[in-house]
Amino acid sequence: MLRQYELVEKVLEYDPHADEAMLNRAYVYTVQKHGTQKRASGDPYFSHPVEVAGLMTDLKLDQSTIITALLHDTVEDTLATIEDIEVHFGPEVARLVDGVTKLSKIETMPENERAAENLRKFLLAMSEDIRVLLVKLADRLHNMRTLHFIKSPEKRQRIARETMDIYAPLAERVGMYEYMREMQALAFRELEPEGYATIETRLEQLRSQDGGQVDDIALKVKQRLAEAGLRVEVSGREKHPFSIWHKMAERHVSFEQVTDIMAFRVLTDSEEDCYRALGILHTTWQFLPGKFKDYISTPKTNGYRSLHTSLMYENSMRVEVQIRTREMHRRNEFGLAAHWAYKQSDKADGQVGWLRDLIEIVEQSHDAEELLEHTRLAIYQDRIFAFTPKGALFQLPKGATAVDFAFAVHTDLGLACVGAKINGRHMPLRTPLTNGDVVEIIKNPGAAPQLSWLAFVVTGKARAAIRRAVRLKERDEVAAIGSKLFDEIAARVPARIGKKAIRSALQRLRMDEPEDLMYAIGAAKLTDREVMEALVPGCTAGIEDDEHWTRRERAISVRGLTPGVAFDLATCCHPVPGDRIVGIRRKGETVLVHAIDCLELASGVDNDWIDLAWGSRSVGALGQLSVTLYDRPGTLAEMAGIFAQNKANVTSLVQTHLDHPFTTYDIEIEVQDVAHLNRILSALRASDAVAQADRQ
Repeated sequence: MLRQYELVEKVLEYDPHADEAMLNRAYVYTVQKHGTQKRASGDPYFSHPVEVAGLMTDLKLDQSTIITALLHDTVEDTLATIEDIEVHFGPEVARLVDGVTKLSKIETMPENERAAENLRKFLLAMSEDIRVLLVKLADRLHNMRTLHFIKSPEKRQRIARETMDIYAPLAERVGMYEYMREMQALAFRELEPEGYATIETRLEQLRSQDGGQVDDIALKVKQRLAEAGLRVEVSGREKHPFSIWHKMAERHVSFEQVTDIMAFRVLTDSEEDCYRALGILHTTWQFLPGKFKDYISTPKTNGYRSLHTSLMYENSMRVEVQIRTREMHRRNEFGLAAHWAYKQSDKADGQVGWLRDLIEIVEQSHDAEELLEHTRLAIYQDRIFAFTPKGALFQLPKGATAVDFAFAVHTDLGLACVGAKINGRHMPLRTPLTNGDVVEIIKNPGAAPQLSWLAFVVTGKARAAIRRAVRLKERDEVAAIGSKLFDEIAARVPARIGKKAIRSALQRLRMDEPEDLMYAIGAAKLTDREVMEALVPGCTAGIEDDEHWTRRERAISVRGLTPGVAFDLATCCHPVPGDRIVGIRRKGETVLVHAIDCLELASGVDNDWIDLAWGSRSVGALGQLSVTLYDRPGTLAEMAGIFAQNKANVTSLVQTHLDHPFTTYDIEIEVQDVAHLNRILSALRASDAVAQADRQ
């Protein structure tokens, strides 16, 4: 662990103008606040924030970041507050500490929701200041280095999985490859201990057999480039175990079949020397077609720049070579952290495009599952490059389609997309793009995303936007049903209903907009009586038994039961007056009334059967329908019109299947009898909006 004076001296070495007194004060503050707290390793807890601060000094980050690293756990794990931090260290540090502070674990929430909510807050915080991310990554890296001290295997697995799924990809996306590689290696060792041990054993065997082959190849590469007059540094290494494991899984090959286990790095003085070195290596050794990538002329989204190629060495060994300048190497290994250290005034540089996309995904995601799915899609996929007709470059995941491209250009373009030209030819929207494609999106302002697009889009941004648009479309259609029902309800109120009455009703129901009310009515979240009372309080007094507002209260009678015996209508067959019915008596339970042809009756052979008939009252009988609509605008409204024309109240409407071009709903409606229900079914089946309609 760094001592106090050592940490301060490290900062002063690269920032002589740093506030030495404040750095000392922050060190003492974290030691005092954490006091006698211990880590799982038995070390004093304050050793962790001190080590995180040390990692930040290795990146030569500014004073506020170093102090934030020292204090990042004080608010969560001690009695310190953000207000205390602001008083002692100023508003900037307080804001950063607040952004980095780990959220309290809510044990009652499912694990995926906790992870999603942490990620949501984390993304929003780091969008405001990228230093939040840098400290958080250092915090996670140090925690991974000490992961083996945690006794609970389940907790170690959870932390390792979260690191592999979220933090390592985030480190890669901001160009911090050193952090990414170490996180992956440590997480891989925990998640796949047998795989890790096996690959390590194989690598040890290779080391004992190669007789210094890595050094020999590096020396020959350097000599060949020196003969051409280039001043270079050449280093070689084996790829780390996770990288090899990933290649084995991706290519479905064994360890022996992974031929590019060795990787070499060539550092030059200038960009021109990079391309000269590439030409010399390609003319000296055979290069493998399809393995050359130029990230100098076309950098990755995280700013990474380098030339990548693969060569067949003298003994038919395949080796990977990366060529870059020394300045590129410094930036590549530590990404935005290196940029921040040298260009602190340009704070906007941290707000890179992919981060803006992540924030848009956060805003559009419907629930925890969606957020995690879309974010992982956005931060953890290999890239391809595609161009607009005007030459603007966009980087997308492998397998991305024209729809993904449209949403990458702008969300509004994706929403209006109806077709695409790829390299000048009309192509299906589901066509996967390849490197260098020129994509022209054909749009129609009146168009809307299709649910079927979810079957082929791959970017988190596209999936989130499509799902949100489909949800809004469904909401609009349900609200249209609610509007028709509202007119019927308002007609029964003993007053003229105008805008003032609706505004008052919204206040009483704690809603913001009339559309919210219409949606609640259409989705059967409010009864007629609740709506009437909200419009004109007291207007339903004295008519509690009136069938006009009783939608869910049953006023149905059956004959054949002993007086006073309670009964329920079976939910498996939903009998309505006019059906032949039978009762099932179970000991200690109410009589359950079934339609005579109900399949569930087979399970009741050991119970008492009672012959029943419908009585004179039949208000509020509920029929259950399964209706499949064509997935196009207006079909839901047309179905609602059929219900309204047949004077049937919708009490429940649930979407059950989405299979373009069809959408299926389970619908519960109030009917008078089976003849009424059959008339409604006939009207539905005759409609062009309906593909299929059946009674359940």
